Amino acid sequence: MPSTQPFTFSRILPVTCFETLRRVMQGIVRLPAAEVLVVTETVLAASTAWLARQGIRQFVLVASKSFSGLLLGKSTTGIPVTQEIPSSYQHNGSLNSQELIPTVYLVELWFDPKTIADFLAELSQHLSHSPETLDLLYQVTPHLQPNDPTLQSQFTLQLVEAISSHYSQHPTCDLSSDGRTAEKLRQQVEQERLLNQVASQIRKSLELPVILETAVQQLRCFLHADRVVIYQFEPHPLPALELPTELQQAPQPREPLAVNAGRITHEARAHDQIPSVLDQIAGEKCFIEISTCREKYRKGSIQAIEDITTTYAEAPCLIQLLQQAKVKAKLVVPIVVQKKLWGLLIAHQCSGTRQWQDSEKSFLVNIAEHLAIAIQQTQLYTQLQQQAAMLSEHVVERTRDLHDALNAAQSANLAKTEFLSAISHELRTPLTCIIGMAATLLRLPPGAEGQRFISLEKQQDYLRTIQKSGEHLLELINDILDLSQVEAGRTILDIQLFSLSQTANECLRMLKDKAEQGGVRLELQLKLKPSSEIGLLPKLDQFAADPRRVRQILLNLLSNAIKFTPSGGQVTLQIWREQNHAIFQVEDTGIGIAEDQLPLLFKKFQQLDGSYHRRYEGTGLGLALTKQLVELHGGWIEVDSTLNAGSTFTVWLPNQPLDKLETLPSLSLRSELSPAISGRVMLIHRQEEAATLICNLLTTAGYQVVWMMDGATALRQLEILKPVVVVLEIQVAGVSSDEVLQHLQQNPVTRNTKILVLLSGKAALDSDRWLTEGADDYLIEPIAHPEALLDKVAALATTNDASPA
Repeated sequence: MPSTQPFTFSRILPVTCFETLRRVMQGIVRLPAAEVLVVTETVLAASTAWLARQGIRQFVLVASKSFSGLLLGKSTTGIPVTQEIPSSYQHNGSLNSQELIPTVYLVELWFDPKTIADFLAELSQHLSHSPETLDLLYQVTPHLQPNDPTLQSQFTLQLVEAISSHYSQHPTCDLSSDGRTAEKLRQQVEQERLLNQVASQIRKSLELPVILETAVQQLRCFLHADRVVIYQFEPHPLPALELPTELQQAPQPREPLAVNAGRITHEARAHDQIPSVLDQIAGEKCFIEISTCREKYRKGSIQAIEDITTTYAEAPCLIQLLQQAKVKAKLVVPIVVQKKLWGLLIAHQCSGTRQWQDSEKSFLVNIAEHLAIAIQQTQLYTQLQQQAAMLSEHVVERTRDLHDALNAAQSANLAKTEFLSAISHELRTPLTCIIGMAATLLRLPPGAEGQRFISLEKQQDYLRTIQKSGEHLLELINDILDLSQVEAGRTILDIQLFSLSQTANECLRMLKDKAEQGGVRLELQLKLKPSSEIGLLPKLDQFAADPRRVRQILLNLLSNAIKFTPSGGQVTLQIWREQNHAIFQVEDTGIGIAEDQLPLLFKKFQQLDGSYHRRYEGTGLGLALTKQLVELHGGWIEVDSTLNAGSTFTVWLPNQPLDKLETLPSLSLRSELSPAISGRVMLIHRQEEAATLICNLLTTAGYQVVWMMDGATALRQLEILKPVVVVLEIQVAGVSSDEVLQHLQQNPVTRNTKILVLLSGKAALDSDRWLTEGADDYLIEPIAHPEALLDKVAALATTNDASPA
């Protein structure tokens, strides 16, 4: 066994003392026999020569996971011996009974796992005759590790007691300086006890103040110091934001006083005559000249000051500060947590100067390391609690969001069910009427002899009913399609200058019959007074927005007001200007809206009371679509209502910007008083029903209409017919619409011919493309309002007449 290995204990002791230590060693580990290996010299009866070469007279080896130790009793020279033979030798017969047996041993104690493992390796070569012991040795050897602190302290204490008991029974014994040895062992036991107590408290408690307070109290008693304190630095501020490169290179102001950014948080004093320094903050100016000490502490440097007057001779401010606390000597050990200086563990001597021992320094370092573990453990626990609280908050918030989402989904599902119920009724009613009236007309032809006939007045009545039902059905479908396009972000505003008064009059004229049927009086109040705040627009009546969408907004609000206003009531439309906004206000004397129902007013597929489905027509999309169209213009809508008294809807629309247009062009809406503009119009359309409707509308307005179903045929006839306007369906057969547009532009004869394209489906979503391809205007099919077709054709025909040939 190599003698250069570190050892725990090596002393010359009597054999009787060795026997006491032998019993202590064998009884220290109380584990099942299968988990602990205990080997003595008795198992080596056949290998005494190996023991003799090692100089070993007796030994005890204990090996386990929690405690391992090797106790050796070696021969000595120059020491008197007696004829007393230990009982173990007498029983195993390993030594000759006439051989002289020593009265003292050189006793060695080893606790180093590697030293014990090396001894076991050599021992295994001599245990072939004991296979059970050999098997246990092979099982235990891989698990050798440093001893459990509690068991180590217990053994050390019993070792001290054994040595002390021996010298108390033999006071005249002068075997070297073992009296001092006992005292050192006592100090070692006390150190281990205190370390074990601190470590145990750290394992059992997360209360950092309790751990620190207990540590300073017990440490002061152990060191016999006048005062022990813990100086805690303030937490470091959060890292600053990354600065620009030019600022990073600029010299930053130095902060030499950061070393003392802290205070004393825990204190233990020997008696009350020693002044308290608890919560004291070190003087700022005293640390200017030693501002680098904090970095030294962070790297683990300790400071043992035997006399402050000598060490700090060049720092009178610091000497004065320490003398106020009656400090004459001090020992400072840093507490470093994860490579950051957390604080200082300081022992003060106030009664006089003191020379600090290496063992005291080492012990203070060990205590500081244990405290660092406790601090880190507390920090981690605090972070864990914060994360747990944050996670709990997130769980609650997420659960609330999921609950809200579930409620929203259930509400949406209920709204969908109600919408399907409402829309099925709303669509079925006009369809049933249309089909019934048409079937009646077909079944009873007019004027046939011998058959019943339908009078002309009755036919017109049936046709008006069919027309009204068809228009109502078209409004329902248009509302659904418009809302879907707005929500999908596919609606593009066609910003134009238009007349506010003309748009308002047109809306009231369109709803005049509906209001009269319900006994409701319609009224228009225009409050367009001159003002200098309107900007570049020359007239207050002119406004820039999408006229079709503004008309749709007004029609929805007016129609809604008429619907919910009983007979004898009144609906008033007011229009005025405020700065850059146009304000439209629709006021009625209808049934009103309860206050708790107002939040549902602009929801899709929503009527405020289920019973309204039976009393009033509608899908519940009108106000939702109105709100979307208003917000599409950048405006907003408000409602003020009193139950059973009436409602007021107010819309603010901002004037939309125009890049080049500053004056009002020819009005796109055809006045009823203007004469019809004659001319030839070519219609290129592949659908017979839609083409027949367009031809009838244009013919009635005084135009000569030529209808072509095939695009290629139309191209050949263009130069001959020379129409003023070409109405072109995008899905025309025979040739692509792009080719028709290109032909019209490139042919000198038809270059000035105006083109109105009819868009539907996906083509309607990209109307600007057709304008850039050569079309002069566009209209969305199916045509909701016949007047729109007549107005656009009239505007194009007028422009063509004014253009040079």
